[in-house]
Amino acid sequence: MQDGEGAGSVVGAAAGGSAADDERYMRMALDEARLAAEEGEVPIGAVVVCDGRVVSRAHNRRETDADPSAHAEFSAMVAAARELGRWRLTGCTVYVTLEPCLMCAGLMVNARVDRCVYGASDPKGGALGTLFDVSCDPRLNHAFAVSAGVLGDEAADLLREFFRSRRRKRP
Repeated sequence: MQDGEGAGSVVGAAAGGSAADDERYMRMALDEARLAAEEGEVPIGAVVVCDGRVVSRAHNRRETDADPSAHAEFSAMVAAARELGRWRLTGCTVYVTLEPCLMCAGLMVNARVDRCVYGASDPKGGALGTLFDVSCDPRLNHAFAVSAGVLGDEAADLLREFFRSRRRKRP
């Protein structure tokens, strides 16, 4: 499946944001991903934008925090809810460098996000069009728009280089 071809996926400005804004916020998420790599974490970053304002940024911290839920987008959504003082993230878009897993996509449903924009597809765990599509499952109580492949090559390159360098360091 190519970027943007998931059952519920919508590509580009049609999903609710301008292409220029999507790239700008995705670049912020890529900056967060680079911070994760510097900390020895898998380089995934996320930014939550609500009504045109960045309300949170985060990167993977699973190893650092010894927390299996410390995914970039999960942490960014929790921080956004705290910043906004509400658990419903209506009016918000989550930008993340890698297609969210089932846990994080489930949180997007539960938090009622309006939209998710992701960079690289995840063939081993993607839950917004690659393996599953939680964003538009009629059995769930919320659906949201998805834009796939925004700066996807750059996000994929960052992940590839991280894992390549890890393999080189093995004894």
